[in-house]
Amino acid sequence: MAEQTPDTTAGTELWVERTGTRRYTGRSSRGAEVLIGAESVDGVFTPGELLKIALAACTGMSSDTPLARRLGENYDATVRVSGAADRENEVYPRLDEVLEVDLSELDADAQERLLTVVLKSVDKVCTVGRTLKTGTVVNLSVETDS
Repeated sequence: MAEQTPDTTAGTELWVERTGTRRYTGRSSRGAEVLIGAESVDGVFTPGELLKIALAACTGMSSDTPLARRLGENYDATVRVSGAADRENEVYPRLDEVLEVDLSELDADAQERLLTVVLKSVDKVCTVGRTLKTGTVVNLSVETDS
């Protein structure tokens, strides 16, 4: 079984286990699972897709409170995210997000005020977006049985 590396800062342990050639299952100590693999494998997310989904989810969750407060708890929203990889450097040089939400019940001034609050909220509390914008240090160590 793969080594479980605790994510002590979040309080939830996160790890991936190899389940086949270029196939992994991501797991959390809270019981969640996600299938991860190469783009050529059906039914899985690539790591890059998960990065993009994490960004979109963080934006959605960061905008949830101000939107629900103004539109009601049952509002519909979709956050789309896209961005091509630069395969020469193996990075995503740009990620574009679009928050789709119906504001037609609000007048133009109320829409503008709400969008200002939403953007400020996302800018302030979306950990994934803030991390991507500022960068982070990543440390990798290897543990062996030898």
